[in-house]
Amino acid sequence: MTSSATVFNTLPRSVAAAVWRADQLGTVAHATLSSGFDVLDAALPGGGWPCRGLTELLCSQAGVLEWRLLGPALRAQQAGPQGPLVLVAPPWVPHVPGLRSLGIDERRLVWIDARSSAERVWVVEQLLRAHPVGSVLAWLPDVRAVQLRKLQVLAGQAGVEHGPVFVFRDGPAALDASPVPLRVRVRPGPGLMLQVELLKRPGAPLDRVLTLMAEPPGLAGWLPSPRSASSVILPETADVVGRSAVIRSRTVQRPVAH
Repeated sequence: MTSSATVFNTLPRSVAAAVWRADQLGTVAHATLSSGFDVLDAALPGGGWPCRGLTELLCSQAGVLEWRLLGPALRAQQAGPQGPLVLVAPPWVPHVPGLRSLGIDERRLVWIDARSSAERVWVVEQLLRAHPVGSVLAWLPDVRAVQLRKLQVLAGQAGVEHGPVFVFRDGPAALDASPVPLRVRVRPGPGLMLQVELLKRPGAPLDRVLTLMAEPPGLAGWLPSPRSASSVILPETADVVGRSAVIRSRTVQRPVAH
């Protein structure tokens, strides 16, 4: 019986270069945007967040962890000529000082306050049909798998490269099936660290937790230098963040970034 390796070695070089093996990290034919974390880029197909298709982020507390994880990438993108950053139904009112601390120019920010689940999905559909050149961040906690499949198809059919499209859902959604090829769960880790799990990605599964040092920009220079973080396996930690970081009064504008 001829082994798969023997067959692979007999393929023309151009064909062999296009073959993906299931035990290897998948590759992408389109552009990616660096996450700003070397250890995370090394685990993401193409070395960063995909700029075509969806990325599903599962967060234990909406409106906090996603900004700490995506801040470096969004800051780098805003430094270039790309289009606006579009927010669809963020859980809190955009907080300009917090966004500025992330390096995000509020003049290039579009906030769409869709209320119902159907409205939110419809808005994202229209954005994808328009081939956005910037990034889209959409909070869709109640989105269904069939809706995600449609959004994934629309994002993958974009005629031009655009910025990443992120869909945010609650942590328990990790138990649900999803057609999105890249699913990431982020939870608070010790100190200012984030624990990131790649629940699904093109290629071999990742069997470890990535630990990222994600110091909020507003605290830079005020805290002692932390020890460097690397990709390690850590035990489960409490699924909470500091309550003092969240303002819940109805009379106070709620921040989206810290």
